Amino acid sequence: MSAKAENLLRTRTMATPDLATVLRIEQASYDFPWSERVFADCLRVGYRCFAATDAQDQVLGYALLSIVLDESHILNLCVDPAYRRQGVAQLLLDRMLLEAGEAGVRTMLLEVRPSNKGARKLYATYGFKRIAVRPGYYPAAAGREDAYLLSRRVQRLGRA
Repeated sequence: MSAKAENLLRTRTMATPDLATVLRIEQASYDFPWSERVFADCLRVGYRCFAATDAQDQVLGYALLSIVLDESHILNLCVDPAYRRQGVAQLLLDRMLLEAGEAGVRTMLLEVRPSNKGARKLYATYGFKRIAVRPGYYPAAAGREDAYLLSRRVQRLGRA
């Protein structure tokens, strides 16, 4: 992605009007997508929900983060297929790490499918390490797929 295009991307808090676009991206990305109700519930209960947008405020991707005490958990990170490999996922991951650090989080966790090599490569670049396997965690066409549980330390920027 060019520096010019990169400067046009930004993140903001996801809002209810974004749900139609978020749902479209989710359905285009996964064989077993989350429902609109799941996303609405995430907004309702106060998870940190972010949208990556272009200069026209078009949602290109989204991320949902749960923070409890000094631990955070990436619940979902997804980019519109038309905008992958253009820095959108990195922008969202940077935002989540910043938010977690400002909240005093020490550890960030996430699950990823072993078959999702692109996501695994991204997370490895950010220093995530596999700490466990969750057997049969994800639904899959052939039954169930395991999940790798990944973890990394977060630089605390907030309270001491």
